[in-house]
Amino acid sequence: MDLRFGEKEEKLRKDVRTFLKQQLENRDTGGAQLGARNEDDFEFALNFNRELAKRGWIAPAWPKEYGGLAADVKEQMVFNEEFGYYGAPDTGTRGFGVGMIGPTLIIHGSAEQKANYLPKITSGEHIWCQGYSEPGAGSDLASLQTRAVRDGDDFVINGQKIWTSGGHRANQMFCLVRTDPDAPKHRGISFLLIDDIKNTPGLTIRPLVNMANRHHFNEVFFEDVRVPARNIVGEENRGWYVAMTLLDFERSGIAVTASQKRTLEKLTANLKAAPAIVRERNRTRLADFVIANNVGRYLGYRIGSMQAAGRVPNYEASVVKIYQSELGQRIYNSGINMLGLAGQFRPEEPRAPMFGEMPESYIMAVPSSIYSGSNEIQRNIIAQRGLGLPRD
Repeated sequence: MDLRFGEKEEKLRKDVRTFLKQQLENRDTGGAQLGARNEDDFEFALNFNRELAKRGWIAPAWPKEYGGLAADVKEQMVFNEEFGYYGAPDTGTRGFGVGMIGPTLIIHGSAEQKANYLPKITSGEHIWCQGYSEPGAGSDLASLQTRAVRDGDDFVINGQKIWTSGGHRANQMFCLVRTDPDAPKHRGISFLLIDDIKNTPGLTIRPLVNMANRHHFNEVFFEDVRVPARNIVGEENRGWYVAMTLLDFERSGIAVTASQKRTLEKLTANLKAAPAIVRERNRTRLADFVIANNVGRYLGYRIGSMQAAGRVPNYEASVVKIYQSELGQRIYNSGINMLGLAGQFRPEEPRAPMFGEMPESYIMAVPSSIYSGSNEIQRNIIAQRGLGLPRD
């Protein structure tokens, strides 16, 4: 296992770091944000992605013929680590466009689809959201019931999606729908692209405000929504297998530990200025968190090293997901208490220490052990695939 970066990666890191310092100077984002707090934040994220696009940095892992850098795993880790540390904002272009629908189209898309959609992802023009989860189909996604019926040259969609991140700001959606209700549940699903969702008749987006009082999630309703049949990706009724596609993207989660590293640095600076009694009460706990976060960092490097060697992380990725999510919850919980009563101030309060990052980050960290595969499911994966324990 190689935990070191070479000269090429360190030169890239220097260039990326210089760029981020210039772009994010005097702007404390409190970590990478997809759910921008207001329209100004969203506009800033749009412009940031445009600057990335100018440098060809918006899709590092993509093949060069599709507008990427063909970056290897270690180079991807450099981008993700620096973006995480400096809180590089996103609109959904990088997360859903570059990270999900782009790789799917590169492998399964028609020549027409690639020519139409991929350049608009790398330019930052298209902002994508994901239409997967439904009220009765979350962890068991293959149980989805949103129907699409072929009618001439169109599919007609009826149903509902939920937890649609960034749907209120997106202009495109990729969606899983059931096209054969009589087939086994994994085999009757198709993968559709929906264009210009803000102006699509019959498509309604309603906000779901989370407990941090942020509008990030949405529910989406389809009432006789017509989508051209040419917008199907892959074969009809084979959409489940299309949706499982990923390119060789690094999966270290290193951006999370990088973001937490910066949070710990801010807490350290705040603690240095605190009264002696506060410093004495919190210094060893803070040191423990720094050590624990470094462990998380090297767990992430382990994943990257495996991928660079051509191996596919399995239960190792589950270890990282559990470790990072639960450590983040402990860091932000302790951080609020470390800051005292003022630690409860939200970002809207001008007197809030650390720009109000701590209470919002704590609230946002609560569901991190649930989404992307709950930690209970991850522990089952570790038990079965890592330790060889029986399923029952």
